[in-house]
Amino acid sequence: MRNQPKEILSRVADLGEEALQKLPNFPGGDRLLEVVNQSRTRLDEMQKRLRGLDVLEQRVDGLEERLAKLEGPSPSLTAPPTEPASTAPETPAA
Repeated sequence: MRNQPKEILSRVADLGEEALQKLPNFPGGDRLLEVVNQSRTRLDEMQKRLRGLDVLEQRVDGLEERLAKLEGPSPSLTAPPTEPASTAPETPAA
C-alpha cells in the first residue's frame, strides 16, 4: 500500500513529461512554450534586481546613520522652551 502513492506520483510525472513533449505539436503550443521560457527569463532577471535592492537598502541605512551622527542632536529638542511674549506695554517705574 505504501508503494501506491509513489506509483501515482511517478505516473503523473510521466504524463506531465509526455504532455510537454507533445505540446509543440498542438496549434499554438510552440508559442506557449516560447512565452513560458520568456517568463522564466524575466523572473530570473527580476530576482537578481530584487537581491540588488537589499544591498542598496543596507547602504542607505548606513548612510542615514552616518548623517545622523554628523548632524548631531536636533536643536529643537535641546533648546529650552522660550517664554511667551507679553502683549501688555511696559510702564516705566516711578
